[in-house]
Amino acid sequence: MKEVKKRKVVFIWILIATVIFLSFYFDHSISQVAEKIRTAGMTNFFIAITSMIAVVIIFIFLNVIFAERDKRKWLIPLWLSAAISYAIAFILKIIIQRQRPFELGIVSIANGVKETFASWDFSFPSSHAILVFAVLPFISKEYPKLKYVWIVFACLVAFSRVYLGVHFLSDVISGAVIGYLVGFFTLKWWEEKFKII
Repeated sequence: MKEVKKRKVVFIWILIATVIFLSFYFDHSISQVAEKIRTAGMTNFFIAITSMIAVVIIFIFLNVIFAERDKRKWLIPLWLSAAISYAIAFILKIIIQRQRPFELGIVSIANGVKETFASWDFSFPSSHAILVFAVLPFISKEYPKLKYVWIVFACLVAFSRVYLGVHFLSDVISGAVIGYLVGFFTLKWWEEKFKII
């Protein structure tokens, strides 16, 4: 049984590595396709999704659902996971310094995007994807039915960054993987440290 589980984990890691590698290869093409399918309605939708993450979803929604008496034990590791994820994103951006698709002239930035990017705020990895996927292990553990809704939401947030021309596909896929892993290991560490079942 352990051998089967080990093979499954190895297969998943090979699959993830393949998807990340392929996403780097198709980055420019996918960004251009995303630009071609833009409509005013879709652009407004994705601007709302991408800006809602920081203000409403992350800060209010998560605090509310994890404020229940038996869920409060996850608030500190949840925010610790988010902080670690964001720090990793910041460090990787400074080290890699990948320019954004619209900065390279591959695509134009979508109409209505009011984001301004500081000189240090590079493209790889996506902070939005890292943050929204860092939460997923906690949602999966405490709200298994809600996890599918969160996965859809997280994928929409990640895709919005490509659609709007501010990230490449590989930025968001890598961000999603990094965020999920940070969330997963933070949750496991917290469980062990405080003997949470």
